[in-house]
Parts: sequence; structure tokens; C-alpha cells
Amino acid sequence: MKKKPLPHGGLLPRDGVGPSCVSVPAGHWPTFIDFLVERFPAITREIWLQRMDAGLVADEFGERLTAQRPYRGHLRLYYYRALPAEARIPFEATVLYQDAHLVVADKPHFLPVTPSGHYLQETLLVRLKNLLQIDGLTPIHRIDRETAGLVLFSVAPSERDAYQGLFRQHAITKHYEAIAPWHADLQFPLVRKTRLVEDALFFRQCEVAGEANSETHIDVLQTSGAHARYALSPVTGKKHQLRVHMQALGLPILNDRIYPHLEVTPPDDYAAPLQLLAKSIAFTDPVTGQARRFESQLGLKLD
Repeated sequence: MKKKPLPHGGLLPRDGVGPSCVSVPAGHWPTFIDFLVERFPAITREIWLQRMDAGLVADEFGERLTAQRPYRGHLRLYYYRALPAEARIPFEATVLYQDAHLVVADKPHFLPVTPSGHYLQETLLVRLKNLLQIDGLTPIHRIDRETAGLVLFSVAPSERDAYQGLFRQHAITKHYEAIAPWHADLQFPLVRKTRLVEDALFFRQCEVAGEANSETHIDVLQTSGAHARYALSPVTGKKHQLRVHMQALGLPILNDRIYPHLEVTPPDDYAAPLQLLAKSIAFTDPVTGQARRFESQLGLKLD
């Protein structure tokens, strides 16, 4: 009987983190470990040997890999990612709502939503998995690490696509707040519609000529001296959309480390978080049919 692939190669989440996956191409590596060492140069052969000896690397059929196993392409491998040391991010998220379908969290500044790069345990997703003991918890959308506010999670894997479809179809209303310079010569409310593409620096976005693929509605809520509190309502959800649109208007969001462009991005300053907050979100629940509206309990201070 032909073997059937197992979800995640049969590897279960550990400490709130599920296994990572790599697709194995056709090739001439003698063994799988030779391929892995070349594919991930930052991970030494000794570390892969340790992981294999501990049964922490498996193929898609659940068979644990050994150092001697000959290479074969067109296969998926699963393994547990680990970081040697991870500094604690000293801010906590708050669970605002939980039922059988949704979890809504208030994310603090500086905490990433999902594991990536230098962040694994110090992420909102992993913290919530460990706190709530929900292995299948999945973010329905994401906000920047530097941004605070609402993040929604799907509880049941079978319902995940229905919730994510709300964002694909722009069937969700999102409101942000931001603190930025006040320019009395600009007329509000206004709509910013431009084309956003990846900048020469991959982690930045920029506006270019061409058909608009981003849209943000911007208004002023309050002014105080040289700054104002702005209401930002994105229609689309492009990466860094609000930050780029505000910068293009000459209104860079206070404490933004990326926009405007700096030759060297400064390190995190916990005393000066980006003044951008995902304040509220509203939609019709595609599973229950209920009208949903959630509001962040966090706030931005306008001096």
C-alpha cells in the first residue's frame, strides 16, 4: 500500500512552535544531511546530527531521518527550528476575546506576530499557543512588529480560509490611529491611492508610477502643537502601506525607524515605540453570521 503523507511529517508542536518545512529538489547530494548543510549554511552539520539523533527531523511520511540516509529528491522534510539565545521582549499581549472560532489579542509594540528571523518564542503566536494551549491557532492577518493593536486568530483549521477570505475580499473595516506631524496646509479628510512595490532595500516599500494597488483614507482626530492624531483607514493591506502613505504626504509617523530612509536603521528603543496603533476592526463573521467589532484597549499619547 502506498504511503500517505502525514501532516507536518508527524511532528507535533513543541513549546508552541510547529515544525518548519523544506522542499527537497532533485539533486546529487550523497545524503540528506549534505543537502541540509548546503541549504542552511548557518546551521552546522553537528547541529543537524544532534537534531537527527533526537528524532527531530522527519520526511513527509513520518520517517525520522538519519545521517546515513541516502538523498532522494521530490520530498518534503520537516524539522524544528531553534535559536541559540532569544532576548525577552518585555511587553505582554492581552487576550480581548476568545470563543470556539476566534481569538482576538491586543499586541504590544515590538512583538512580532509570527516566528521569523531572530524571533521564535518571542512572538505573539507562540506566546498565545502556550498560554491558551491551542496548537492549531493561526493568525488571520498580520501587523508590523513595530505596530501595536488588534490581531485576529482562527482557532479551527477548517475555518481559517473563511476568515482570511474577509481580507482578500476587502470585506473588513479596519481603523488605525497614528501620531505624526501636523501640516495645516493639507486638506482633510483625504484619500491616498498609489502603487506600492518593494524598494531596493527588500524590507522597505516605495511608491512608483502606475496603476494604484493601495488605498488609505486619512483624517485628523486631534491636533496639539506640532503633531496631530490621525485616523487611518486602509482599504487594501499592502506591506507598510500606512507608513509609506504618511511619509509620502510629508507626515512620517512618529518614531518610525524605516521611513523616512536612514542609512543605518537604529536599534529598537523601547522608550520610543512607533506611534501606530491598530485601533478597531469590524466584519460579519463568515462562520456564525454575527456582526463582530473589536477595539484595542491600548492608546497613543499626543503631547
